[in-house]
Amino acid sequence: MLNSLHNKGIKELSLLLSDKTISSVELVTYFFDRIDKYESQIHSFISMDKDYAIDKAIQADKLIHRKESNIITGIPYMVKDNISTKHFETTAGSKILDGFSSNYDATVVKNLNEHGAILIGKGNLDEFAMGSSTENSAFGATKNPWDLSRVPGGSSGGPAAAVSAGFSVFSLGSDTGGSVRQPASLCGITGLKPSYGAVSRYGLIAFGSSLDQIGPFTRNAEDSKLILDIISGKDEYDSTSRGLSSEIIDDETNILNGLKVGLPKEYFSEYLDEKVKDSVMDFVSFLSDQGAVIEEVSLPHTDYALSVYYILAPSEASSNLSRYDGVKYGYSENEVDNMWERIEKSRSNGFGLEVKRRIMLGTYSLSSGYYDEYYGKAEQARQIIKSELNDIFTKVDILVTPTSPSTAFKLGEKLSDPMEMYANDIMTIPANIAGIPAISIPSSQVNGLPVGSQLVGPYMGDAKLLVIANQIQQLTDWHLSNPQLS
Repeated sequence: MLNSLHNKGIKELSLLLSDKTISSVELVTYFFDRIDKYESQIHSFISMDKDYAIDKAIQADKLIHRKESNIITGIPYMVKDNISTKHFETTAGSKILDGFSSNYDATVVKNLNEHGAILIGKGNLDEFAMGSSTENSAFGATKNPWDLSRVPGGSSGGPAAAVSAGFSVFSLGSDTGGSVRQPASLCGITGLKPSYGAVSRYGLIAFGSSLDQIGPFTRNAEDSKLILDIISGKDEYDSTSRGLSSEIIDDETNILNGLKVGLPKEYFSEYLDEKVKDSVMDFVSFLSDQGAVIEEVSLPHTDYALSVYYILAPSEASSNLSRYDGVKYGYSENEVDNMWERIEKSRSNGFGLEVKRRIMLGTYSLSSGYYDEYYGKAEQARQIIKSELNDIFTKVDILVTPTSPSTAFKLGEKLSDPMEMYANDIMTIPANIAGIPAISIPSSQVNGLPVGSQLVGPYMGDAKLLVIANQIQQLTDWHLSNPQLS
């Protein structure tokens, strides 16, 4: 049993800790032993600190001994390196923030730490969360634990790979257009994007402020609910936060029987790999066998979602990233003649190619004479997409779609074609545009690689979505498969 601790969920590990079968020190040591053995192959971490984690584990064991612990006390976790932490540097995967230390913890980190969870390190990511493969990091690419020649997805590839490989019990990522769900699908784990505003973004380095949301990577939906309950809530430091609704869903009843499931036909288009499509349809057949009512629906404006996103997100990024100028903090070119040359050279040399590409796209969209033509129209289209999705939930309880149009692709395969890379988010972007919750759960494999199915719910319908996902996982074993590392 103690040789497979990395395959266990939070509840089971918490029970082992509370009945003294293992100590938190032993649990943390176990995970660092796996990191020592396999991390050099995968590169899921940007930073880690075993001594710090062991010290926190000693404190957790004291709380457990005094019976002052809760369900995540003593449990190791990792966060994406665009989430601010006091103890670890926060780089956002960029040269321009290499060596930067925050003087505070993000609200989500503060909440987890106060519950006794043990932060062991920071996860690799596409620079400033801009990418779908975690190949755009200034600190090198992360590899998929299922096949080291393939990507883990992005931009939260490090946190996804860490949970998949058994380096941490859970992790946190950020999801602006699919950056939790897509890597969860490619790495064979569960990834949740909560409703916009459910979780505080205070301490998250902003990419697209109207789209960003922090969400957990876990081994199962039950763990996702446990973590969401802890990190969600209104925060005085984030004016867009409101927490979750107080709706309580009975997870003892068979919620799948009679569940109205919508299949949006636009998600099963030419972008979708045929084997992935067949796999997702097998998942839909399983739902039907459990009594779910399956109905094909249409979301015609979904076809515009990718274009809308790649105007709105770069525009917001252009504004958010203007603060990185080589003057206030971060990377700076010092051998210059004046301040303007410092700003130009610092940004030119500090940002990577993809970040510079998106800054230029966004700046153009916001520029005089083009704002109404691009950003203004994209915002109008966003409202149409949002309204369309809100309306569909008056007819169905959830939507089921593929999470990603393909399984994990080869490292380097799409780097030379930005448009092909951007298309990896085509299934996940609409939920961010509308601010609604969505979760990717493992639903099968194709040629030995994981496939995830995406469940999408109405705004603030997170609780019901998680109960549905949990009941599916209680009846199936897709989420129990693990990569074989050697």
